[in-house]
Amino acid sequence: MKWSKYLENLYKKAINKEKIPKEDLLKLSEIPTSEIPLMVYYAGKVKNHFFGDQLEFCSIINAKSGACSEDCKFCAQSRFYKAGAPVYTFVGLEEILKGAEMALQAGSKHYSLVLSGKKATDREIDFMVKAAQLIKERFPQLKLCFSAGTLRAPQIKKLQEAGFDRLHHNLETSPRFYSQIVSTHRWEDRYKTLLEAKKLNIETCSGGLFGMGETWEDRVDLALILSELKVNSIPLNFLIPIKGTPMEGKPLLTAKEALIIIALFRFTNPEAEIRLAGGRERVLGDYLGMANFMVNAHMVGGYLTRASRDPNADREMVFSGGFKLL
Repeated sequence: MKWSKYLENLYKKAINKEKIPKEDLLKLSEIPTSEIPLMVYYAGKVKNHFFGDQLEFCSIINAKSGACSEDCKFCAQSRFYKAGAPVYTFVGLEEILKGAEMALQAGSKHYSLVLSGKKATDREIDFMVKAAQLIKERFPQLKLCFSAGTLRAPQIKKLQEAGFDRLHHNLETSPRFYSQIVSTHRWEDRYKTLLEAKKLNIETCSGGLFGMGETWEDRVDLALILSELKVNSIPLNFLIPIKGTPMEGKPLLTAKEALIIIALFRFTNPEAEIRLAGGRERVLGDYLGMANFMVNAHMVGGYLTRASRDPNADREMVFSGGFKLL
């Protein structure tokens, strides 16, 4: 197979916003190591075509942690596992405001309130409304996001009216594989939440977690579904197995596999923001800088139950690569 012609074809289809056939996307998983730099080059050209040489940071706060009723096999916050995740109800407003200030200091453009649990209660929605109003008053330059489970349309609208700019709700994987990692709710419940958000014209952020045992077909299917949904932002997470969860023995993905996943989502979602989130440091390692040519953003300042590297190191990486930080 002539890989240069194949990759050039993916690039041309992406910049022309043409749907790439599933069988063509599956071939990407077979790319030899010698052609990885060329893959990054063409995926990078797609990113540059729509976004230029800019990168941005985003930050989150784990506003409600642990004791989750869901049994997601990868998650330390599930009450079904003994993974040692902290357990607390909503943090105080001052701590949320402090998190917003730290996000700005780290250079973040987006700040997200994340809640554990299947779905936020109306009381929790009211608390988030108050938090959003205070953040907007004190830090108007921050874009606000929320991740609060499978919400109903009236709840989403209430948060939108309070000043939240974007709803985050990961689909995680394909519909086919989802039942193997979660049994307490359906993939379709998550999908419906995104549809409700799209109807309200609030921005959507939805991605996946890779390295759970899914196939390449699962990865391609997720990429195509997100393309059909026209989500604004796609966070890519790479599993770091957590002791005490059913996935504690899973091997880490290789950096090569992670780079191919990033390219897959860039070719299929050329106009979406691709952001690197959990596991990026461990899995990509020395190839993190190479990934920058294909993505729009990094999550900095820590993940839900794990610390991340120093945001200063991320800034240095961005600038040394010749990128502009939004």
